[in-house]
Amino acid sequence: MKNCAIATRNAVIGALYRNILKPVLFLIDAEKIHESFIRIGSILGATGFGRACTRALFGYKDRTLEQDILNIHFNNPIGLAAGFDYEGRLTNIMGSVGMGFSTVGTITNLPYGGNPKPRLSRLVKSKSLLVNKGFKNMGISATLKYLRATMNRSNGTKINGGKFLLPIGMSIGKTNTLDITTQEQAIDDICSAFKEVEHAGLPFSYYELNISCPNLQGNVEFYRPEHLEQLLKSVFAVRLSKPVFIKMPIVKTNEETLAMLEVIAKSPAAGIVIGNLQDDPRGKLSGMPTQKRSDELIRLAYEKYGGKSIASTGRNNSRRLVIIGCGGVFSAEDAYRKIRLGASLVQMITGMIFEGPQAISEINRGISRFLARDGFAYVSQAIGADNVLK
Repeated sequence: MKNCAIATRNAVIGALYRNILKPVLFLIDAEKIHESFIRIGSILGATGFGRACTRALFGYKDRTLEQDILNIHFNNPIGLAAGFDYEGRLTNIMGSVGMGFSTVGTITNLPYGGNPKPRLSRLVKSKSLLVNKGFKNMGISATLKYLRATMNRSNGTKINGGKFLLPIGMSIGKTNTLDITTQEQAIDDICSAFKEVEHAGLPFSYYELNISCPNLQGNVEFYRPEHLEQLLKSVFAVRLSKPVFIKMPIVKTNEETLAMLEVIAKSPAAGIVIGNLQDDPRGKLSGMPTQKRSDELIRLAYEKYGGKSIASTGRNNSRRLVIIGCGGVFSAEDAYRKIRLGASLVQMITGMIFEGPQAISEINRGISRFLARDGFAYVSQAIGADNVLK
């Protein structure tokens, strides 16, 4: 489909969503709408016809957006963040919607039904979501069982030769329970989930270790360097076969963040996700309130651990960390800014909810235009372009 036709398609779908569908959807409980869209996406992803129809409505492809990172091929840099597909029901459809990758979870060792309601609310004026799910999920065993089943058609043949249709990651965190009272118990709980996902042998491309959810019970935390080091040593002792990204908080100071990054950079971790929810008197917010701090920390992380200086000098026995930018992505300008600050990949959820599913295509198309404007042949050349230590 040529660019002019895609632009017209996106404009029409976007107008219909923002002016007709969204006003109706936003009158209904946010969690109910979320669950309804998960069901629709699961149904569409179950058949080739459903995926083809979805791709015709929302797809976009441009070779300038492709890149290989950690031996993983990404068709574009825009992905679904953890927190949306927390049952693994969208793995077959997200590529057709236009995503370049997608994260399942966050999944925990044991199931958790979610924090007391309301767990999800829209704050329209601030373009944000108030999030209080607390790692609601089926638990690692049930999630892996479901994913294994969805990779097989009813006639027994495997979808895409037994592989996911795009790079899929699994986000893992601590089970949300007051029964876990010590750091050691929390580490054992997390490591049990990693052991199970490794044993399952499903074709995940990467893992995320979520240390930053602010809605969990108990006092266990992994922000202090000694606690984080203890966790990472135990997790990597599992001998994981996939790259691991650490999901970071955005509510810590620069000094606290750098202390965590130093520990991460000395571990086998492949990279970091910046970041998670923002504190607010109303609760924990996603979306626009996270944008500024996310951008600041991407710049900080790239300056210290993303530039060529780290790879060449081995400063502090550290390595280069791949950065995934997350927080306040509503437009191509938002995503491209994170890339130029140092993010190799960008994740989103809230922007898609507020702007519509066609926003993914609009963002990727916009990035392609910005790359051409700035003289870059591929998106990888733009990573860190606005950072002083490239």
